[in-house]
Amino acid sequence: QYLRYLQGVVRLDFGDSFSSLRPVKEDLAEFLPATVELALSALFIAVMFGVPLGVYSAVRQNTLFDRLGRMFAVAGLSLPAFWLALLAQLLFYQKLDWFPFGGRLGDEVVAPPTVTGLLTIDSILSGRFGSLGDAFYHLILPALVLSLTPLAVLARIMRTSMLEVMREQYVTTARAKGLADRIVILRHAFKNALLPVVTMIGLQIGYLLGGSVLIESVFAWPGIGRYSARAIVGADYNAVMGVTLIVAAIYLFTNVVVDLLYAWLDPRIRY
Repeated sequence: QYLRYLQGVVRLDFGDSFSSLRPVKEDLAEFLPATVELALSALFIAVMFGVPLGVYSAVRQNTLFDRLGRMFAVAGLSLPAFWLALLAQLLFYQKLDWFPFGGRLGDEVVAPPTVTGLLTIDSILSGRFGSLGDAFYHLILPALVLSLTPLAVLARIMRTSMLEVMREQYVTTARAKGLADRIVILRHAFKNALLPVVTMIGLQIGYLLGGSVLIESVFAWPGIGRYSARAIVGADYNAVMGVTLIVAAIYLFTNVVVDLLYAWLDPRIRY
């Protein structure tokens, strides 16, 4: 029986879901793009804000900005994501009415034709900029909440790595030559300091895919996180195994990409 199951897994046949009464691979094809869109958006926010925050904190070590940045990083690592999601809904939906309660599109908005399953990309490809704006409107709040933990992690790792690199002799030599601090930091220190950060970005992708379960449940986001939560409650083990294997495969693929990026960032690794 186990061997027959493995033969099915090779064909992406995980059996039928007990709750939806459909093949699990059809459910995954429907719900996975929503999770990928949310995870990539959160990762983009984390990288765009976490890496510069870490660099600037290292350059301005022990200043007020550095202390505030470290406090923010500790808070981002300590506060539970689901609690922040509930607070965000309470403040920005119920109190201020700035963002919608949840979902990917408003009830009155027609979804674009499905090409990739990512509403933002499909809206651009089909030229439906009304649905594009509404998709971003629904995406911002859950992506921001989901990005806080990886943002804090990347900021701390980037700060530590920059501080180590800036103590190296080649950085001291570059400064002794009279190069401007901006050139020393961006050209000599930043690229070498990125190595541990690239590794952490790869690890955070696994966190974002797995950690989106509670965020998707709070924001009614129709992704595999919410799908797997319902499957766990309903003892739908075919669906649980399907989600677990797909997330593991994506995680392994991400680690391969990280290894290739390492070789590009540090040519010494190629030999």
